[in-house]
Formats: sequence, structure tokens, C-alpha cells
Amino acid sequence: MAAGAMVAALLALLAGLSAALENGLARTPPMGWLAWERFRCNVDCGEDPKNCISETLFFEMADRLAEDGWRELGYRYINIDDCWSAKQRDAEGRLIPDPKRFPSGIKALADYVHARGLKLGIYGDLGTLTCGGYPGTTLDLVERDAQTFAEWGVDMLKLDGCYSSAEEQAEGYPQMARALNTTGRPIIYSCSWPAYQGGLPPKVNYTVLAEVCNLWRNYDDIQDSWDSVLSILDWFFDNQDVLQPVAGPGHWNDPDMLIIGNFGLSYEQSRSQMALWTVMAAPLLMSTDLRTISPSAKEILQNRLMIQINQDPLGIQGRRIVKEKSHIEVFLRPLSQGASALVFFSRRTDMPFLYTTSLAKLHFPEHTVYEVQDVYSGKIISGLKTGDNFSVVINPSGVVMWYLSPTVQPWHAVRQQGPGEGFHPVLL
Repeated sequence: MAAGAMVAALLALLAGLSAALENGLARTPPMGWLAWERFRCNVDCGEDPKNCISETLFFEMADRLAEDGWRELGYRYINIDDCWSAKQRDAEGRLIPDPKRFPSGIKALADYVHARGLKLGIYGDLGTLTCGGYPGTTLDLVERDAQTFAEWGVDMLKLDGCYSSAEEQAEGYPQMARALNTTGRPIIYSCSWPAYQGGLPPKVNYTVLAEVCNLWRNYDDIQDSWDSVLSILDWFFDNQDVLQPVAGPGHWNDPDMLIIGNFGLSYEQSRSQMALWTVMAAPLLMSTDLRTISPSAKEILQNRLMIQINQDPLGIQGRRIVKEKSHIEVFLRPLSQGASALVFFSRRTDMPFLYTTSLAKLHFPEHTVYEVQDVYSGKIISGLKTGDNFSVVINPSGVVMWYLSPTVQPWHAVRQQGPGEGFHPVLL
């Protein structure tokens, strides 16, 4: 084939691939509940019937999402993770749920979830086995499994990558995207592909990834600890120049589940995870027991202004813009209608810290006046000018989060860059 013909053929292939993979879903980060971090691969329903991976667990979590105010705030996905299936496929080679733990079948579970105004997610693995040792989806089974999920009424697929090679992943993840679209059912597609390739270029091509997946796990699984939250936070913001530009409506970086309401985070740390995941434009997928969640954890997760910021239609992922020697960090997320979210975060472990700065130091446009609302306390500050110094008190491992909306803008403000644009983290 002549060089020109090869290039034309490649361009045609890429154009067809891109067109085939766009599904119009996840225009804002998905919100809901995911079983894994809290309930793992507990399949012992004899000894632990309330906490094992069974249809009962998902029926009960669906009831909680529908009845306890979660659904109205946008938490609509009930997501099954690993260890739901039987250890063997059926005689026709199809995945089937474990008959003892899911006697009604996944279709009945999906119907139950849909009847409550919710959506169902399920887990698969692009490999010979899932990470928990259940049947995986090898390349020859991608279309069959996509069709099975669609027939069951599944609304989201998380496709893991245990027991597969880099070559199989490079072929299989796009293949599953096409297979899901071919079913005709709208299914959000969550990939673990980049996490298995180290999360960074050149091994990870985020341009291709954004054409293939609606969201993707870039890094390690979250554990129920503050150290785990910090390790994820560090990796995402240390690599923000690569990661931040690739997120947007329909394709999101996923730093993993919210562990608020479990055992490893203090109250302040729980508020911090929620604020920092929100400023990252992260999917808000809770993994906690909604049947027994504390009022304080529920209040954090159901903060309406926080959710509004997370779900902002512009879909711009935030950045860390300041890293102080005092162990205070500042994060900024631009929002629609000229608004912004600021998070002041303390890594200190001693005592509350009085942090003083100004919007000018954070590179906000000159001569603009803002109304500020504290996202957690609700307190309003009116008439804050860009040049005004202000102070916030930040608790150890805690945050202060602000929502800023401009009330007065100079006529030329539209010609200026937005707050923090082109601004790289500085150590002060």
C-alpha cells in the first residue's frame, strides 16, 4: 500500500473509532454508591448475611438511596463490584450471577433499582479472571458480555484489568466500548486501563482514553485510611499538568471511592476528602454502609452546594495553585458563570492555622468584587475585592472551602484570563 493510502486508511479508521465510541453519557461526574471499599469480596452469607455480596445488600442500598434523600441530590448509581458472579459461565458461555447470593438474577435487581428512579452498575474484568478470581472477559467474550449486560438492564460497567497483558488491554478496552455502543443501551463505561499502565504518558495515551471511556481509574485503589487519601491526592496533583486538561464532560479522571462514613477518617479528614474530590471534578461514588451511616457523615455527603460545584456543567477539573512552606495548600476550580471554588487545605497535625492571603495573590482578575459562601458553614462574605486581604482558620488535616461568584466585574474582565489560568504551583 502506498504511503498516502496508508495514511488515508488510518485517518478513516480513527474517525470511525471516535464516532463509534462517543456515547453522550456522563456529561457531569457520575454519582452513586459502589460496594467495593466497604464490603470487598465478602461472600460468606451464612456467617455474615447483612454484609456479604448478595442481592439483599443491593436491594437495601437501593432503598436507602431512594428514601434517604440521596437520589434527589444526584446519587443515582448502585454499583456492584467484584465477586457477584458464579465461578463458572453457563453452558452457552455467558456470565451468570451466583445462584445462592443472587437468586433473583441481575435483571430482577436492575428492575428493582430502576423502579426506584436509580441506575445499576456492574463489574467485569478484561482478563482470564477478575481480581477476586471469578470469570473474566477475554477478548473473544467481549461482545457476548456487553450484550448480556445490556439485556440485564445494566447502566454502568466498571471494567478492571487483572490477569491481562498490556497488549490485550490496548485491544480489549476499545473493543468493549464499541461492543457496549453496539447494544444500543446507554451504558457508562468506567475503565481501569491507565491504572495498570502506571497512569502516565507515554504508556497512557489520554487522548485515546478520552475517546474510549467515560471515566477511568488512573491510580491505586483507595483504602480506609487518611494515608491512602493523601497518597492519591499527591499523585493526582503532582501530575496535574498531565491529568487536568484531559478531564471534561463525558470523560473523567477517577481518584476512586469516597470512604466518608467508614472507619479510617476523622470528621475533618472526611470533610477534606469531599472537598478535594469535588475540586478534582471526581465521580462521587460512596462506599459506606448507608443503612447505618452517621448524621455527620451524611451531612458532608449531602451538602447541596458541594454537589452543585462537583456537577458544574463546564466540567473543568481543578488544580493546586499554591503549596506553602507552612503546609497549607490552595486548590482552585473554575466554574460556570464566572464563579470559582477555592479549597484551603491544611496538612498540619498540630493546631488550627490562621492563613492570610488575597484573591490577587491567587491570580484572580483585578478590580473584581465577589460574594463568597463558605461551602460547609454557609456563612456569606459580601463585597470581597480582589485586592483585599482575608484570613481563614483551617483545622489540622481539614479544609475551608469557598464558593465565589462575581458581583462586580470591570468591562474588560472578559478579556482577562480566568482565576489561576496559566498559574503553576508556587512554594511560598
